[in-house]
Amino acid sequence: MRGAVRSVGRALHLPVTGTARGIRKATHAHGAGESGLGKLIELHAVNGAGDVMITVALASTVFFSVPTDEARGRVALYLAITMAPFTVLAPVIGPLLDRLPHGRRAAMAGAMLARALLALIISGAVASGSLELYPAALGVLVASKAYGVVRSAVVPRLLPPRFSLVKANSRVTLAGLLATGVAAPIGAGLHAIGDPWPLYGAFVIFAAGTFLSFTLPAKVDSAKGEDVALLAADEEHLHGPLRKEAKRPGLRTVGPAVTHALGANAALRCLSGFLIFFLAFLLREHPLTGESAAVSLGIVGVSAGAGNALGTAVGAWLRSRAPEIIIVTVVAVVLGTAIVAALFFGAFLVAVLASVAGFAQALAKLCLDALIQRDVPEQVRTSAFARSETLLQMAWVFGGAVGIVMPLNGTLGLVVAAVIVAAGWLATLRGLLSSARHGTRTRARVA
Repeated sequence: MRGAVRSVGRALHLPVTGTARGIRKATHAHGAGESGLGKLIELHAVNGAGDVMITVALASTVFFSVPTDEARGRVALYLAITMAPFTVLAPVIGPLLDRLPHGRRAAMAGAMLARALLALIISGAVASGSLELYPAALGVLVASKAYGVVRSAVVPRLLPPRFSLVKANSRVTLAGLLATGVAAPIGAGLHAIGDPWPLYGAFVIFAAGTFLSFTLPAKVDSAKGEDVALLAADEEHLHGPLRKEAKRPGLRTVGPAVTHALGANAALRCLSGFLIFFLAFLLREHPLTGESAAVSLGIVGVSAGAGNALGTAVGAWLRSRAPEIIIVTVVAVVLGTAIVAALFFGAFLVAVLASVAGFAQALAKLCLDALIQRDVPEQVRTSAFARSETLLQMAWVFGGAVGIVMPLNGTLGLVVAAVIVAAGWLATLRGLLSSARHGTRTRARVA
């Protein structure tokens, strides 16, 4: 009898432990376990799962439920709301985290704990219709972006041997995407039980993430062995005793590779915002041939999501040491696709453009993160991530605003999309190629 009970317990226990071992084996592969990157990958998966739970819970609120007859004004309000976290991040959170190099694990744990508590507040507001929903939702956005900024700044300290930054970033991002895909249907199931239930799930997930943040290696908080990778024009900032006398480096010392990569990413992010809102209005009034408006939006959304996931996965396989070339290439591909889609406007090409744009945005962002991690001085790296995110979000909002006011003409809209990408590509092409050809004078490498 005892043996039978033990066998049943082992049978029930095996799927859980087997799955856990499989996940641990994947996240710790290729030296990621020894360097500590595997733990960051797992933490980011928890972060993605918690965020999607909150997104599912808010899916029926004013943020995402926008009737056609009043859509333009309410979408404009949504765009303004998305800017709020970044207006806080750039001037406040980024520099604050720069001054706390020994508190990165605590900062990520704090961002997790804040969202756990805010999820409980939102659950009460959703049930009662209270106005507490709005400041709590903004708090979640701020905490989520703060976590993302610190996470990006931490990756270089956990880089395994012979691992490119692009590959490391994509491994982390891909884990978040996979966790989102798994958690989304679970959140939908909880939502079917009751509106607050996905938020209870988010509370549990973020509470776990709070504790997991402190399992990251101690070197995440240690400044031992760090170097300052200044890319200033004058040599005195780069070598010798004058380095110690130099003032705290500003963001203008990041070098041309980062600034041009940021410009190219801004063009892709502007395109993303434009396509999201322009196609949302266009496909409501003029659905794809033979499909309803909801199905048409779903096709485009799935195409964009698949492209984004593929771009992240490709980044995980790349070993390239020249992210500048990757950015130039993917933006050129998007430009060509946008031109073809504008000339031969149709359902298939709209879906292809959404997929290619998602692919390019994911891969180009991974390359931008790698360049910031490689070239930006350690003292201001967190601020650089915060300010770059602010610029990219502003580009997304600008593109979305253009999409809102555009006439609902498919060919004209895609011509505008092509112009947006062409402007970004032409403005950054020469600088990125020059940076790739000449390389960088110093590399930010940490112990």
